[in-house]
Amino acid sequence: MVLGEIQKSTTEIIRVSKESFKGKEYLDIRIYFINDEGEWKPTKKGVTLSPDKAEELIEILQTLKK
Repeated sequence: MVLGEIQKSTTEIIRVSKESFKGKEYLDIRIYFINDEGEWKPTKKGVTLSPDKAEELIEILQTLKK
């Protein structure tokens, strides 16, 4: 389930999604690129976190606003 996207450039986006693997849920933050067919495809550039780490990530990101 895609939670949101940030346009990085004309050919790349950062997609934040909630994923499931082997019965466990994860938060995935990954760079996607647009291929020759016009479809968004994931790259290896990204990070996958367990949902219990989301609050820590939010706290770190909020320090940028200060």
